[in-house]
Amino acid sequence: MNLFGPVKTTIKKHSMLNEGDRVLIGLSGGPDSVCLLHALSNLKDEYKLALHAIYIDHGLRPDEIPAEIEFCKKLCETLGVPFITKSVDVKPYAMDYGLNKQEAARELRYKAFDETVLEINANRIALAHNANDQAETFFMRILRGSGQRGLTGIPPVRGRIIRPLIEIERKDIEEFLDSISQSFIVDSSNLKKDYFRNWLRLAVMPEFKKQNPALVNTISRVCEIIREEDNYLELIVTKTLMKLIPKKTDKLIELFLVPLENMDKVILRRVLRRAIDAVKGLRGIGFVHIEDIITLVKKGDSGDRIYLPKGIRVIKGYATLILTSEQPSQLRTYSLNVPEELALKESGILIKSSSADSAEISCDGKSKVMLDAERIKLPLVVRARKAGDFFYPAGFGKKKKLQDYFVNEKIPRDERDSVPIVLSGEDVVWIAGYRADERFKVTEGSKKILMLEIKPLR
Repeated sequence: MNLFGPVKTTIKKHSMLNEGDRVLIGLSGGPDSVCLLHALSNLKDEYKLALHAIYIDHGLRPDEIPAEIEFCKKLCETLGVPFITKSVDVKPYAMDYGLNKQEAARELRYKAFDETVLEINANRIALAHNANDQAETFFMRILRGSGQRGLTGIPPVRGRIIRPLIEIERKDIEEFLDSISQSFIVDSSNLKKDYFRNWLRLAVMPEFKKQNPALVNTISRVCEIIREEDNYLELIVTKTLMKLIPKKTDKLIELFLVPLENMDKVILRRVLRRAIDAVKGLRGIGFVHIEDIITLVKKGDSGDRIYLPKGIRVIKGYATLILTSEQPSQLRTYSLNVPEELALKESGILIKSSSADSAEISCDGKSKVMLDAERIKLPLVVRARKAGDFFYPAGFGKKKKLQDYFVNEKIPRDERDSVPIVLSGEDVVWIAGYRADERFKVTEGSKKILMLEIKPLR
């Protein structure tokens, strides 16, 4: 059994190697990585490769690791490949980041690969995932409810990572090693069914293969088809996104709303996912949240919003959909004399105070109000709401807590701390942009009139 031909075919098919590449090979001593080392050593002269191999000690099997390292070292000496070992500490890392041991080991392993690549000036990392790993991953992701992207499986190439054995079955790898009388190490942890992947490999896959002996090859082909279709859809998403983003920062992204409202849900879901992934502060939004955002886009009214974990807000505006992890600024405390203009950057508005000759000037009671100046103590105070605040809403007359008023007016909770509250002494005279206080209204006996108005801050 000679696997060099099939491996070379896979390498060419996915453009994994170029002449003169410097390749770091992940070597555990297991059959897959031993086979990978042999395969790349066979191609070393043809591609003029500079090869290095690395063994990563996760600290989880101290009784077995010394023998594995010694085995890998001797194998590398035989094939003339420089050998590197690195240790990572999985258990404390798993505890610190709330991961299981397998997740923590994977993250630390890839960090070690990246560090070593820089140290030896390599441009490729070769890993020994095979077609069986691909099939197992496919079923694992089905059981976890993955979408199409997840069902593409393990990518043959991802950045500088290449997987030359991804289309080779495990039985063929073991037959090849037997044909060249090459021994390998069996990791005892691979025999324990208490790990999800091992349970799938040892208990489930054999049953599936009874129904379809060519299961691994079938799933490998299915993953390739899904991957090709996924790549095509991602190309459409890329072109679509280029026309959708008027603003983007590390914590915020805006998307033009009209195209989103009319977009097919299949593409919209991907557009939102890609947009979220592009903003550091938004990462961590899951599938269920994407569906909530789609509902907001399709059925929500302007001003509607949803609150997601990690302080993320999604706001449907008049023209854009805003996704942000930025926390609204709380309004500081200011004083306001007459006449004066006060810029409130936290609220994005300017408050102008002036004297008026009469109450005949048109005012709506929201953005512009007339107040009895003789009842007001200057300077006015402008600040954010405080617990226990109350006022007497104009036209209503009865005492009302600001908290209840905000709820009744459906003022979004993330905007409440930036709503300017204007006070005379300890008394609220105006909730800027919403309503004045009945106690300070202009009457027939008013001799002096104070006019307050707000304008957008430019």
